[in-house]
Amino acid sequence: MKKRLLFSCSLLLAWNFCFAQATELKNIQASLPNIHDSLRYVDALNRMAMLLYEKNVDSTFYYTKKAREIADRHHYAKGKADAMNNLGVFFDIKGNFQLALRYYNEGYTVYKKLADSSNCIQAMMNIAMVYQEMGKDDKAIQRFSQTFEQAKKLQRDSIRSLVIYNYLLSYPTHFDRSATLNYIKLAKNIATKYNDKRSLLAIDQLIADDLISHGKRSEGLALLSQTITAAIDKKLFYVSMDMLIDIAQQLEATNPEQTVAYYKQAMDIADHNEYQYYSELLARKLFDFYDARGDGATAAMYSKKLINIHDIEAKRNSESGIDYIDYALKDEQVKSLENRYAYQVALSVLAGVAFLLAIATIVSVRKHLRRTRQQNNQMKEALSALEQSQADNTRMMRIVAHDLRNPIGGMYSIATLMLDEPDRSEEDRVMLDLMKTSGQHSLELVDNLLQLQFSSEEFKKEPVDIAEMLQYCISLLQSKAEAKQQQLSLETVPATLSASREKLWRVISNLIANAIKFSPNDAKIKVKMVKNALGIRILVKDEGIGIPAEMGEKIFDLFTEAKRPGTAGEQPFGMGLAISKQIVEAHDGKIWFENNEASGTTFFVELPTKLTEAKA
Repeated sequence: MKKRLLFSCSLLLAWNFCFAQATELKNIQASLPNIHDSLRYVDALNRMAMLLYEKNVDSTFYYTKKAREIADRHHYAKGKADAMNNLGVFFDIKGNFQLALRYYNEGYTVYKKLADSSNCIQAMMNIAMVYQEMGKDDKAIQRFSQTFEQAKKLQRDSIRSLVIYNYLLSYPTHFDRSATLNYIKLAKNIATKYNDKRSLLAIDQLIADDLISHGKRSEGLALLSQTITAAIDKKLFYVSMDMLIDIAQQLEATNPEQTVAYYKQAMDIADHNEYQYYSELLARKLFDFYDARGDGATAAMYSKKLINIHDIEAKRNSESGIDYIDYALKDEQVKSLENRYAYQVALSVLAGVAFLLAIATIVSVRKHLRRTRQQNNQMKEALSALEQSQADNTRMMRIVAHDLRNPIGGMYSIATLMLDEPDRSEEDRVMLDLMKTSGQHSLELVDNLLQLQFSSEEFKKEPVDIAEMLQYCISLLQSKAEAKQQQLSLETVPATLSASREKLWRVISNLIANAIKFSPNDAKIKVKMVKNALGIRILVKDEGIGIPAEMGEKIFDLFTEAKRPGTAGEQPFGMGLAISKQIVEAHDGKIWFENNEASGTTFFVELPTKLTEAKA
């Protein structure tokens, strides 16, 4: 019961008016025809709706609906927020807590946009009390705590006494008694400062309940009775309703006759003032009391009164012609349609912008295409000339390399023969050895140049026994490895590929030669061949100096700068790996490397079997 009145008091006290409700209501009704300002008219309708909910909640709905419609037409945010709050009141009294929460929250959202702190606090407090009515105490206490803290920041702190009153009345055990008494004292001081008689009476009820619950029953009951008398004397009948029910319940176990007297007094006030909700509640309490006593005649009288109240309410609902839930549903549909309309407008605008951008893009693209065609024609001519020039340069380079091979080979052979003569001086031998070494390097360079710029169509493919080819490579390079006391090992499996024997031999020879070149003396170099799902994989693993990360991306480039001399000062040319990559890729394979965990590098060559074994 306290929850219902608590909610009502919060709304009435927040208006802080001095005249009796009936007088104020009559004055507003009389002034309506003379109000020509639409916003003032909305405020008057909302105020009437608030004053009428005690007697006739349907009238609250009627005036709120009108106020909201006018506020919507004039985009009056404050009027809409007040109407939302009134709708929350209406649905709360009707017992539809979900809709009450919805409209209270919508009102709170608008108040917050308007920076209306006082009404934000009131709306949040209403939400807290609805959660309490729903039995969701955690959420109720959370909202109460928020209003409790926010009320401290208000410059005009009149509403703070109301927040304290509602919080303590709703959850009297939430604070310890010392804190409770301090808050009651603070609320009373604030209400006294603003001469808020309603709040002062409500706080006296809190004090009386505290006395009763802490062993001072007689003193508390006396104060509660005194507070009821004061409320009735001041014609604050709605406030007195909860107090009368409170004292009746306090006396129920010790003085049932006095309990009934208070219930009847409260019913007389409710009937006289048309407090329909309280009339029904009190009739049910009196029916239960007399029925429990076995007084069938009196119980029947209150049963009949309950039926009359329900008939009056049903007749009123029928005559009003208002389907409240239908209104809420249509309200939701309107909001949904508004959101959809806004969404469609936004889409239409975006579509228009996109259309204009598309036209601009098409015009721009057409102009660009014209320029591009001209540029493409020029580029094609330039590319054709460049390709022809490259082909000419490659052909010229091959011719020069081929012509140089014979004289360089001759010088190399003569230097070798002269070194074999026994009577040469040491000085001559040094010079001849330099000539021989230079000739050897020049021949290697010429061979590399002759291998550049080939195509797979130039390959003479034949069945190649890969194991036999690897053994041949090892045999040819064994002497180089022995010169550095290195050990070459080979593991093979039977496999035949259709490939260019000479080209593949060059790849493997180059990898093994590099392993010898970049490995120290006494190192072990392992050549291994395996089969896998993709084809044949050949591994050349050394214990050399490895490949730094910064060189990893460059070693397969032609004329790369990633060149280093071998461990015995061997001269690098930097084209071997680039040529090897061309050869492997021309066979639809791939080549790569990985640095070993301990030291050195492992090169991998993978060749697909689709080139193979059918011809083998």
